[in-house]
Amino acid sequence: MRAFRIALPTSDLERSRSFYEQVLDTEADDTVPSRLYLHCDGFIVALIDWAIENHGEPSPVRPLPDNLYFATEDLDATLARAMDAQAEITSPIQVMPWGERSFYCTDPDGHPLCFVDQDTLFLGRGADWG
Repeated sequence: MRAFRIALPTSDLERSRSFYEQVLDTEADDTVPSRLYLHCDGFIVALIDWAIENHGEPSPVRPLPDNLYFATEDLDATLARAMDAQAEITSPIQVMPWGERSFYCTDPDGHPLCFVDQDTLFLGRGADWG
């Protein structure tokens, strides 16, 4: 079994498209009128037009409760793109106690994101915490 997609509600689909295309350095797949799909190496980030797909009564977009993590081969370039896209940088690039080199930011709807240097990913299965 594997995870293959996450749906992120957005209050402004075109604004989110611009943000994610710039930060992820990829073009969105717009084959569904109320959704945009960003293909990230076998995993899809789906941007959802919340005005259309809110599943009932209109409600504001609620940000994810915790970070959505992305691995990147060039963390410094990703940070530069995030800054150019006007992401709110909530933590600069730093090395975490578990060894990951990363930075944190939020997207235009407040979804918390973390970008991690591919070469430093911690994937569980034990660690030297001493």
